[in-house]
Amino acid sequence: MKSLKHLNKYFFRYKWLLFWGFLFVILSNIFAVLPARLIRYAIDLIADSAVVYSVLNGFALQGQVAGSLATNTLVFLMVIFVVILLRGIFLFLMRQTIIIMSRHIEYDLKNEIFGHYQLLSLAFYRRNSTGDLMNRISEDVSRVRMYIGPAIMYTINLLFMFVFIIASMIEVNAMLTFYVLLPLPILSLSIYFVSDLMNRKSEQVQSQQSRLSTFVQETFSGVRVLKSFVKEDQFTREFSRESNVYKNKSLQLVRVNALFFPLMLLLIGLSTLLTIYIGGLEVMRGEITLGNIAEFVIYVNMLTWPVASLGWVTSIIQRAAASQERLNEFMHLKPEISSPTSEPFVFRGKIGFHDVGFVYPDSGVQALEGVSFTVNPGQTLAILGNTGSGKSTLANLLLRLYDTTSGEIRVDDRPLNTVSLYSLRHQVGYVPQDVFLFSDSIANNISFGLTEEMNPEERQQRVEEAARQAVVYDNIAAFPKGFETKIGERGITLSGGQKQRVSIARAIIKNPPVLLFDDCLSAVDTETEETILENLRRQSGNRTTILISHRVSSVKHADEIILLENGRIREQGTHGFLLQKKGAYYELYEKQLLEKEKVDE
Repeated sequence: MKSLKHLNKYFFRYKWLLFWGFLFVILSNIFAVLPARLIRYAIDLIADSAVVYSVLNGFALQGQVAGSLATNTLVFLMVIFVVILLRGIFLFLMRQTIIIMSRHIEYDLKNEIFGHYQLLSLAFYRRNSTGDLMNRISEDVSRVRMYIGPAIMYTINLLFMFVFIIASMIEVNAMLTFYVLLPLPILSLSIYFVSDLMNRKSEQVQSQQSRLSTFVQETFSGVRVLKSFVKEDQFTREFSRESNVYKNKSLQLVRVNALFFPLMLLLIGLSTLLTIYIGGLEVMRGEITLGNIAEFVIYVNMLTWPVASLGWVTSIIQRAAASQERLNEFMHLKPEISSPTSEPFVFRGKIGFHDVGFVYPDSGVQALEGVSFTVNPGQTLAILGNTGSGKSTLANLLLRLYDTTSGEIRVDDRPLNTVSLYSLRHQVGYVPQDVFLFSDSIANNISFGLTEEMNPEERQQRVEEAARQAVVYDNIAAFPKGFETKIGERGITLSGGQKQRVSIARAIIKNPPVLLFDDCLSAVDTETEETILENLRRQSGNRTTILISHRVSSVKHADEIILLENGRIREQGTHGFLLQKKGAYYELYEKQLLEKEKVDE
């Protein structure tokens, strides 16, 4: 239960809903007990009246007794109806307070978790799968809500109902009470074990459902690859196999579930039989009346579900505690990268790497070692290198998605780790190597980078201008719905080059002082690439541009070029200087030029 202490702050936040819920539980239970007593009085009245009626057979008073009985019975029925109606109202109010409180807490908890997830560093997402993170914020929070709402509600209800009913039963006859309650602990234990078995089977079904959903998601996401390798039949067979496993596990759950109600009915029937048998003996001894037997039967049926729910509630609390412990595992993590200040920072564009080294925390791979360079505002720096040379790591460090292992990064002569994260990332237009587009319209994907408020016309103008600079305007305009064309999951509607250019438009629409391109022109032909780079040079002004690529054609116009190799700077200089040097850069240039000539032929 220690893990559930995290929820105490929410109970305090919604203490008035909890207080009124308690009050409505008490009132609903008071009105729940009253009908049984009223029915006892009514039955005893009918039984006594029947005796008097038979004694007065043939007398004029017999009709008066019958009339009086009918009137009194009608009064009892009306009073019982009013009491039941009042109980229903308080039950409604009980759910409207406790269950609504649980929904509020569920909403707050999901927001707290989502907000905390966003504070955690990139390394956290490398260590944990997306499916696991989603499962915690959906399935685990739902299980915790079952504890906050139904479990608390039924527990409070059981406590008060048990006290009220047992007190009423003992008041009538203590011995009969003992025999009537005898099967109920057995019922509670039986339900506990059945519920536990049901939970285990249910978790197996949910786990298989997750596997099935993941399989389907991956299949549809990779449908192009699937079709190109003609694997439709193989995947259909695999889906059928996974579905068959899901079906079998679901049938096992159904079989266990089938035990639940028969078991309840058996033990309820046993209590009812004991009530009638022991109660009948007590009636013959003159200890109780016939009305008391009816009263006890009602009490037994009223106690059945609350007592049976003990096992169910215990199971809910166990599952909630396990889920909350999983949530706490991440909620108690401190962000590895945090903003040192909220003070605004105006980025002019000067960037300096001073003897920077970096080792990835999980793998221990040395990605960078002793890297030093400076970029002044308005300059373009190109970073060239083969796969695994450390190019993307430089981008991650500049955005402070990771902190350096050694050395220092300075922006406008200030240490990077002293600058507001929001201000830094807001003023860097970043185009990642792995392009990600949201399942939304093209216009909304491009305008994603806008933060300032503007009217729809101005926003559309900015979107179109950014698309022109990224040389994707004509492609978008050719679509039947233009900029309102919906992009499929991960941009599947668009080609690789179109996705990259939409991503570039999303970065430059902010008009940031720094542009960071991480090998984002790899799927674009050389002519389009030249046009995009020329547009950027024309619009640059004092904008600093860092262009990461593996193609010499992309970087040859840069003010400074760095050739990375195994995390170290192999060569550095302008395009002309590096060609004259006839080193590694020259060899790469000649090799790519020869490859281009072969393609042209």
